[in-house]
Amino acid sequence: MELSHFNEQGRARMVDVSEKEVTKRTAAARSRVKMDPGTLAAIKMGTISKGDVLAVAQVAGIMAAKQTSAWIPMCHPLPLTGVDIIFSDNSKDELYIEATVKTTGKTGVEMEALTAVSAAALTVYDMCKALQKDMIIGPTLLVSKSGGKNGDYALEEE
Repeated sequence: MELSHFNEQGRARMVDVSEKEVTKRTAAARSRVKMDPGTLAAIKMGTISKGDVLAVAQVAGIMAAKQTSAWIPMCHPLPLTGVDIIFSDNSKDELYIEATVKTTGKTGVEMEALTAVSAAALTVYDMCKALQKDMIIGPTLLVSKSGGKNGDYALEEE
């Protein structure tokens, strides 16, 4: 398989997508923050002193998706048409974050979805670190993508 992010000298480049078709593209990613049950309970009860953890993490994830090309050097700046972030938990010690990102364009939004869940997870950590410093973030992974010449992808769940 040939990697497209390298030029003929073997140096990094931004891929030229000018000849690609404009299509509807969607990607979903997810991450997890593992924490003490008391930390999760405090998030759910809204007793974290910095404020509403999930509201701030949601905004952070959306902002990060919109700024992915500023974080990841070879990503194209994309006009996103939608970003949605949902939170769930196992009622014990794990917070789950899932982002769905959409665009109509010439390149996919996988990196935007992954960046969104990463920023949201980091924000949860930042807002709760006074309560617990040993939270674990991850795994972070692509759940699905649609659109584009490479077709659709869906993670095979075990």
